[in-house]
Amino acid sequence: MPPLTAEQLSQMIDQTLLTPYASHDDLRKHCLEAARYGFKTVAINNAPVPFCKEVLRGSGVLCDAAVSFPLGQCTVETKVFETIDVIAKGADEVDYVVNLGEVKNGNWAYIADEMRRIVAACRERGVTSKVIFENCYLTDDEKKRLCDVALAERPDFIKTSTGFGTPPAGVAVGATVADVRLMKACVGDSLRIKAAGGIRTVEDALAMIESGANRIGTSRGVAIVEGYRTLLASR
Repeated sequence: MPPLTAEQLSQMIDQTLLTPYASHDDLRKHCLEAARYGFKTVAINNAPVPFCKEVLRGSGVLCDAAVSFPLGQCTVETKVFETIDVIAKGADEVDYVVNLGEVKNGNWAYIADEMRRIVAACRERGVTSKVIFENCYLTDDEKKRLCDVALAERPDFIKTSTGFGTPPAGVAVGATVADVRLMKACVGDSLRIKAAGGIRTVEDALAMIESGANRIGTSRGVAIVEGYRTLLASR
């Protein structure tokens, strides 16, 4: 199989700006950079979606909105409203965080209902849905159970992390190759996988892709693509 082109790699990147203090100038620069590099989406908080949608008009870059981010501790009703509201305001994709407390409670019926309702809200509106597991807080058995729920409820993607987790010392905050491999082993080609959190270099990104990731969430998309161009030129 031939290597990815730089353009194909760009189309696998959700270029991320989720800081709570991002100004319009920051967001404009972020969007224009995403357009220049041909990234798949800009991954942003809800409030700036209309602003970013206007900046990106005609560029082909999509708006990817974070729902119940980063804790996942809103009620299902709140998450569904937030999803519908941000889609109405221009979101093309939605990444939501599962209720981790209910995962720890073993309340899989709750997790399935939450996922079913949010995925349905996205599907009815033609929007891509991604479920964030936040693996740094989970056991491998919990990750596998979440994959089983996702296989039943059919989001478009399952996602490793927010990148904002605060796990115990020694536990990776964001994406790991081991987690991507575990998720891929569980879902095969039935669902796509987004790796996000701590992916800073072209080597990081390629390791995630080789392990089964179909999308990369990162704030370092420019560095990754430029690094990849250098890598291709050296071959």
